[in-house]
Order: sequence, then C-alpha cells, then structure tokens
Amino acid sequence: MTTFVPQGTLNRLRCSIVVPQTPYLSITAPYMGKSFAKIAFGGPFGELIPTATGGVTSPEPYVMSTISVGLLRTQALSAAWLSQAQLLCDIGSIVVYPDSANFPAMTFQNAIINDIDPGAYDGTDPVFKLTIKGIFIANSELWAAS
Repeated sequence: MTTFVPQGTLNRLRCSIVVPQTPYLSITAPYMGKSFAKIAFGGPFGELIPTATGGVTSPEPYVMSTISVGLLRTQALSAAWLSQAQLLCDIGSIVVYPDSANFPAMTFQNAIINDIDPGAYDGTDPVFKLTIKGIFIANSELWAAS
C-alpha cells in the first residue's frame, strides 16, 4: 500500500537575492521577470581518482557557481546593477533564497557581476539578464580538518 506524502508548495514570491554589503542591489520578486533566478554549479563537488585497485576520493573545498536572474529593465534596480558593473564588478557575498521554505538558502562568496544582457529594446521584453558568479563552499568538513 502506498502512503500519500504531501508534495509541498512553491511560493513564487519567496525567491530573492540578498547582497549584504550593498543592500540597494538586493533583488526581490517584484523586480524579477517570470524566470526569477537560477543557480548552476560549475563543477564537481569531488573527484574519484583512479588507482591500480580502486579510487581515491578528493573532495573539492568549493564549487564555482553561476546565478542567473532576470531583472526588469523597467525598474531602477536594473540600472543600479549596470552602474555597479561600471564602478566595480566585485559585490562580495550574496545569499539566494529559494521558492520553497523547505529548501535552504545558499550563500556564495566572492561574487562578481559576470555578464549583463540588457535585452532587446523592442518594447516587448522587459528582462535585463544578469549573471553573477560566486564560490559555493562544499565539503565543509575539509575546512575543519585544516
């Protein structure tokens, strides 16, 4: 017999990106396009190095990560991000909050503005595409062993 397991709820308004060192760059749902934000990890969390008879594990201390967000060009916040890129692309740490209360927020260190695509100026697409790169700390037990 199969037991029903509640599937949970996604909250479309919960997603946000917080920039503690530069709070005016923080992004909440009203400033985002329909795609909101996406996180992509840019590498393995560890390696399994082949040996003569098996493998040696080698956990990575961090993983390079990309955070993509669709800002609304119709809001002043997109202009603030463009101004920041013109001033200095380094933005420090950021925290990305997901669309589910059951999934943890993720912190990224040494974040930079990696790419900006202002979008087409054709009056039909308000999205200003922002790509942020940062470091996600992985395998935290490694840090305790040093």
